[in-house]
Amino acid sequence: MKISRLNPYNGTNKTRAFFDLVTGEGIEIKGFTLVDGSNGLFVSSPQEKSKDGKYYDKVVIPKELKNELNTMAIAEYEKVKG
Repeated sequence: MKISRLNPYNGTNKTRAFFDLVTGEGIEIKGFTLVDGSNGLFVSSPQEKSKDGKYYDKVVIPKELKNELNTMAIAEYEKVKG
């Protein structure tokens, strides 16, 4: 998997960047965010608001892949941010 696009975000909330992911099979998943949480930066999956007003993940990633994705996204963010 690789990050196909990463755009830093300089807003006032905890979002630091938006990015898209391409799997090894060539599937592109859009809408990931890099968030600055209380324990540092982490990846948030694309989400959708449901009729009950809550947000739910549209993509579920196994823990091992999530850790790899976190590392990749933070490295790419640091590279782009300079």
